[in-house]
Amino acid sequence: MNKSLARRLCAAGALAALSLSATPTMALDQGDWLVRVRGIGVMPTSDSDGITPDLTAGSVEAQPSVMPELDITYMATENIGIELILATTPHDIDGGGAISSLGHVGDTWLLPPTLLAQWHFLPKGKIRPYVGAGINYTITYGESSTQALDDALGGPTEVELGNSFGWAVQAGVDIDIAENWFLNFDVKYIDINVDADFTTGTTKRSTNVGIDPVVVGVGVGYRF
Repeated sequence: MNKSLARRLCAAGALAALSLSATPTMALDQGDWLVRVRGIGVMPTSDSDGITPDLTAGSVEAQPSVMPELDITYMATENIGIELILATTPHDIDGGGAISSLGHVGDTWLLPPTLLAQWHFLPKGKIRPYVGAGINYTITYGESSTQALDDALGGPTEVELGNSFGWAVQAGVDIDIAENWFLNFDVKYIDINVDADFTTGTTKRSTNVGIDPVVVGVGVGYRF
């Protein structure tokens, strides 16, 4: 490695370490409230079963979405936090299998409030990793079909998605940047499966859609 570049990298590392050491420690205490605002990427990892009764070789799949998220954590003890996550995300629905040539076949919004119990490993540190587990209830709304689906099924199609109850897990870290302010990095996996009905005239087609997203978030938080 070029000696000049090596010296610059060492100097940058030393400056980062000095900056972190100069940041006041925001020790967590029982009764604290942490409010975080994140930008999240919601990336579905599953798709649907076959569509009955006549498109069993076809499937549908929700597509990724990026949106803001708000979460609020109450520290029941200095180690145990209770977090409520609030966000809503729009998702394209694409065809798969025998109907993959249709591409974009529908749209929906997901509202998945999630309640998690967290364990914060280093409540007195400047860098505070945590893990969590809890429950999720996902509400779907704003469903619609595309012209491509309507044409393929022979007329205007009503799309109805059910709601979902499932589990969620997470891992993340808070990093102090100023008094009461911190950066946050967070990853979650949420179990979401919804029933889907596609009604064209008197014909009703049904399937179960696995969404099961990985949710990656980066943001900033404040302690009250």
